[in-house]
Amino acid sequence: MYDHLTLLSGRAHPQLAGEIAEYLGIRLASVELSNFPDGEISLKLNQNVRGRDVFIVQPTSPPVNDNLMELLILMDACRRASAERITAVIPYFGYARQDRKDSGRVPITSKLVANLINEAGADRVLAMDLHAAQIQGFFDTPVDHLYAAPILDRYFRSLNIPDKDLVVVSPDEGSIKRTLQHNNNIGGTLAIVDKRRKNAIETQQANIIGGPIEGKVALLFDDMISTGGSIVGAVNVVKEQGAKEIYVGASHAVFCGPAIKLLSEAPIKEIVVTNSLPIPDQDKLSNLRTISIAPLLGEAIRRIHRNESVSHLFD
Repeated sequence: MYDHLTLLSGRAHPQLAGEIAEYLGIRLASVELSNFPDGEISLKLNQNVRGRDVFIVQPTSPPVNDNLMELLILMDACRRASAERITAVIPYFGYARQDRKDSGRVPITSKLVANLINEAGADRVLAMDLHAAQIQGFFDTPVDHLYAAPILDRYFRSLNIPDKDLVVVSPDEGSIKRTLQHNNNIGGTLAIVDKRRKNAIETQQANIIGGPIEGKVALLFDDMISTGGSIVGAVNVVKEQGAKEIYVGASHAVFCGPAIKLLSEAPIKEIVVTNSLPIPDQDKLSNLRTISIAPLLGEAIRRIHRNESVSHLFD
């Protein structure tokens, strides 16, 4: 069934790659990865990939530059070893927030990264929950864009929260479309936190639009939690408005800077994230639940390899 499929992993998230391999019923290909004393990446493929359909699992998670460079080198090695097709499987795409010029004399770095991935040898890209959907158009190769929403929604539906007690909350105006989709799938009422940016670093959550919130179980969704400032600010506003319990769902647990401290002190009953990138043990929170996306990515890989439709996975 997978005679010509090869699954490789960089060092960014070997655990996820292993879970995908287990789902597919295959072994991860052997790769030697190390660093020279000056930090340069050393790589050697330990098996033949000539004529193979190669999938490389490597989220460009922190340290972003190291993991991105490792992905590029993996693709270059496969291309020079005569792989028939190379698919970059990027569960979390770093630099996605730099997708436009919002002031003078700044780069569009996500376009630059897309160019680098194309130039290194990617024939197609498999990504999940890009921060901005238009990044798909930055690539000159086909992009299969998956969404974690169905997985998160399935979990929250399993909690059996009565519809009359539930409110789905958008943490800011930019997340309204995503929150509407969750609201349609889970139920309950809809509310929006009115967020005002004070400066480049700080935001201030001011008002609630919609609702009501008081006495309700609130679900807040975002595509990623980075420093935690925005989502915790929204949580605090929702709590001040009288929410009985608060849950947070996110596709990507970046958790950098003060995120762990802010999240641990916030009045959140449970934080539900996917394993799109690794969460170090020291960063785990007592109320953190991680849901695996390995079956989703594994099924997408199976369908791409067999030239079948992937659309039902993200419709």
